Amino acid sequence: MAEKPTPLTGKALLQKVKELSHLTKRETAKECGYYTWTKNNQPRVNLSAFYDALLEAKGITLEPESGKDGRGREPTFRVSVHKNGQIVIGSTYTQEMGLKSGDEFEIKLGYKHIHLKQVEPEPDEE
Repeated sequence: MAEKPTPLTGKALLQKVKELSHLTKRETAKECGYYTWTKNNQPRVNLSAFYDALLEAKGITLEPESGKDGRGREPTFRVSVHKNGQIVIGSTYTQEMGLKSGDEFEIKLGYKHIHLKQVEPEPDEE
């Protein structure tokens, strides 16, 4: 059986793609290491992984980053008002901002928006 290829990533991938601009997409993906071997010892090109790696190399991500263990809800950037009138932001956002229990915010109301601005803690006076 043939050896497993090591796919190129990052700047090396972008450079190789430029060098291979005369080849087809499938040939370019294969030359960059985005293929596996079938049971019949034939190469099978993985264009999806190739395109994902290209996007990532260019700094574009299409999927939000998931949590460490892959469980739980993904942040949606949408919330709804609960029956008691409260809006819950959720720990995903507070963790992303590095917030701790007791951190304070100033609330400013706009025409159709609410602006939260973190209030910097006062230095302790001794």
